[in-house]
Amino acid sequence: MQKISLTVAGLMMILLSSSLPHVKGQNSQRVMNLTLEEVVEIAKEQAPQAILAQHRFRASYWQHRSYRAEFLPGLSLSGTVPNFNRSITTYTLPDGSDRFIERNIINTLASVSLNQNLGLTGGQVFMSSELQRVDNLDIDSTSYRTTPVNIGFRQSLSGYNAYRWQREIEPLRFEEAKRNYISSIENVSFQAVNLFFDLALAQVNLEIAQLNYSNTDTLYRIAQGRYNIGTIPENQLLQMELSYLNAGTALNEATLDLEVRKFRLRSFLGYNETVDIELTVDPEVPFIRPDLGIAMQEALNNNPEILQYERQLLEADRDVARARAERGFNADLFAVYGLTSSAPEFTDAYRDPQVSQRLQIGIQIPIVDWGLGRGRYRMAESSQEVVRTQVEQSRIDFEQNVYLEVMQFNMQYDQLDIAAKADTIAQQRYNVTRERFLIGRIDVRDLNDAQREQDVARRGYISALRDYWRNYYNLRRVTLYDFERDTPLTEDFDDLVR
Repeated sequence: MQKISLTVAGLMMILLSSSLPHVKGQNSQRVMNLTLEEVVEIAKEQAPQAILAQHRFRASYWQHRSYRAEFLPGLSLSGTVPNFNRSITTYTLPDGSDRFIERNIINTLASVSLNQNLGLTGGQVFMSSELQRVDNLDIDSTSYRTTPVNIGFRQSLSGYNAYRWQREIEPLRFEEAKRNYISSIENVSFQAVNLFFDLALAQVNLEIAQLNYSNTDTLYRIAQGRYNIGTIPENQLLQMELSYLNAGTALNEATLDLEVRKFRLRSFLGYNETVDIELTVDPEVPFIRPDLGIAMQEALNNNPEILQYERQLLEADRDVARARAERGFNADLFAVYGLTSSAPEFTDAYRDPQVSQRLQIGIQIPIVDWGLGRGRYRMAESSQEVVRTQVEQSRIDFEQNVYLEVMQFNMQYDQLDIAAKADTIAQQRYNVTRERFLIGRIDVRDLNDAQREQDVARRGYISALRDYWRNYYNLRRVTLYDFERDTPLTEDFDDLVR
């Protein structure tokens, strides 16, 4: 395969600089010569899109940590220190009459509670301890009420267990976030490949424009000499002059386009204008022919879209279960058993506590809701069917896309080989045609045709290289699989959240 050098032409143009338009450079810039692999690695480390992907994953990580914390015991301290109440209230006398009196009371309360959610039933158990002090400033008295221990239980009897659905959905959501992060990094790599070859093609276009300008300048001078001695007609001289002028215009346009492409790649990699980037295109590519069966299996195992489909189905099932539970009989159970005591002195407040019990069952039964509950349930069922249909179609489209990506990539190596041979042949043809023009065996039209074909073939080779790497990184992005190393793509997620 022909190796493309992006520096040889630049060295040639230094020797020919006296006949080229002058372009000023920025001597203060730091020049970085990068390969495709280096550009991809830099993008994965410091591109703004990669940094945003890290922050999105961290948000998902802390969301998952919050979910897990809901199933761990929670200890809390609460209190009111103090609650001063000065008011006028009614007081009933022994004879049954009422009168207004002023009250000045300070109420101080502190409690410690331990709570534990129950994923199995969807309820909650708790244990608490409480101390309350009341100061009556009107009669200068103090009393204490203590609850050394309270053990309680809350449970919904409707049949819907939100914790159970969380246990099924949240781990899936976190795994989806992991794979979304890897997919985002692969998307950054894919963008880096595009911007790399945008600049590489711009470099090739500039080299082509520089060589064409130099060649047309030389050929135009030769044509002038031949015209002066009468060996070529005036129309050929004018055609050579036009080619020379067009080459100058193309050179200016290629110079501007190069700067634009540099700016875009530099911005994508997170560099400012103090960095100048020059690329080296390696013509050697790995010979990879992914097996369709392996690629399909890895895509189904690794791609976050598959987990997204599973999560959407679970969420649709959850919504149906909740609507079914809410449309009919609803009941909540609340039970507390504890010990309590009171005394005017703090030292006596914990002596001889009495048993305190509380049992409460709340019931809600819709008698007339005009079909509201049933309508919500039917809506949830319809939404569930919509999700199932969409997921089924999406999976079919996904598998078809994987198939097309594999087939398309497996053709790229042959396409690249053809483009390399075409580039070599076109260059040889131009060299032969140019030599024949110099000795007067062919006219300028044949020379121009050979030059155009050479330029097209060279650009075609760079485009073929671009297509090869674009398809390769796109296949990685779809399957989250490294076909060079034959291993799934992964990341150190613990390092991301440090």
